[in-house]
Amino acid sequence: MESSIQMNQGDTKWSIRHKVWNYIEEKNLARFPRPVHNRIPNFKGALEACGKVSLLEVFTKTAAVKVGPDKPLEGVRLTALQMEGQHGDRHSNPSPARKTLLVPTPRLRTGLFNRIIPPKGATKQELRVCSTSQGIKDFSVPIGLDDKVQVDLVIVGSVAVSEKGYRIGKGEGFTDLEYALMACMGAVSESTTVVTIVHDCQVMDIPEELIESHDLTVDFILTPTRIIKTECKHPKPQGIIWSKLHTEVLKKIPILKTLRTLEQEAGKDVALKTTPAGADGTKKSKELKWQPDCYPKVELQCECLASEGDKCAAFERKFPKSPVTTVYLGDFPAGLHVSELKNRKLFLCESSGKGQSTRHSCCTSMTLAQSMLSPI
Repeated sequence: MESSIQMNQGDTKWSIRHKVWNYIEEKNLARFPRPVHNRIPNFKGALEACGKVSLLEVFTKTAAVKVGPDKPLEGVRLTALQMEGQHGDRHSNPSPARKTLLVPTPRLRTGLFNRIIPPKGATKQELRVCSTSQGIKDFSVPIGLDDKVQVDLVIVGSVAVSEKGYRIGKGEGFTDLEYALMACMGAVSESTTVVTIVHDCQVMDIPEELIESHDLTVDFILTPTRIIKTECKHPKPQGIIWSKLHTEVLKKIPILKTLRTLEQEAGKDVALKTTPAGADGTKKSKELKWQPDCYPKVELQCECLASEGDKCAAFERKFPKSPVTTVYLGDFPAGLHVSELKNRKLFLCESSGKGQSTRHSCCTSMTLAQSMLSPI
């Protein structure tokens, strides 16, 4: 199938990321949270794509599945929880029909991954909550480096992926690092299957020369319309490549420091990267500047416009108003009143006919509101 997004000679990982992010926003394929820039994009049809995971033999047979924390993977996390039977305690051994759901520890600050343990006798709605980012925080327990865990299936988000199995993430490297850490722990092996879930437009021809030794590749791609087996021959990370890491990374991720000490004692080469962080151009945030056909983060999108009126006009040209009667409100504390939301100017739009004041409120609170409100 021909890609919807045109590739050009000389494209980099970052240029490919921006092409995908821009296309998903411009074609209105995005779902909450928006904008999708600098994220693993959530998209219309994500639930349908997630539903295809139950058609994979490896999923039906696996006892332990690790799923990324990204919003478009929520449907997979829910499916795994629903197959966990009566949700035994954290030390019980699941039967073949049940799943142990593992998720990454946020930004690897306190460990490698957590296991989600729903309340005993959880209802379907409670399981839905457990599958969300808030549920990951509230219903998961950490798994240490010393715990013996065997992960048969890893499901990750992507910004772009090719039918050959080459994958590009959002640019922070956590997915690659998590897999490398699992390899060091013995939690994954050559038989571990890696699956990614994306929109059809995210499947594109990624040049092989962009894929490096630390990059994670995938074995299956699930989209709303297709199941693609990649037959990828590129080896997956077999451990941490210390020469690609800066000392700053070890300060932010204590588990890496512990692992480096262990590998150093085992006589392995653990020399770190000597180039100052950022000097090698691996993070090109300057590419997020406003362009006429681009939709980066709102605060960057509008930074070159002179006035609030210009900002509002630019926002409305890019996303014309349409009748919306239902909005999604997420991550608000219990007991928060509607009056408090109004006081904080969180409403992007109210009923038509209220005049310019409503649109001005849209502008002044655009950054905060855009991150919190989205049509169903």
